[in-house]
Amino acid sequence: MSQLLSYSFLIPLALILAILPVMPEPHLVEKLRMLSQGELKRPLDIFDLFWHTWPLLLIGYKLFKDFVIY
Repeated sequence: MSQLLSYSFLIPLALILAILPVMPEPHLVEKLRMLSQGELKRPLDIFDLFWHTWPLLLIGYKLFKDFVIY
């Protein structure tokens, strides 16, 4: 299980999900723009934002867990 959550797996996954589909603009950029303009209302758009963001959140959690001294 730890290999599945390795940085060498998570970073490419996060980059791919953050930028795909590229045209007409990266999906994550589109969803964040919609969120900032108050247009993120449909359940599908909210799920889409979560779907394209979860690897970045997981990397943040993993970095916090690996580098913060308790």
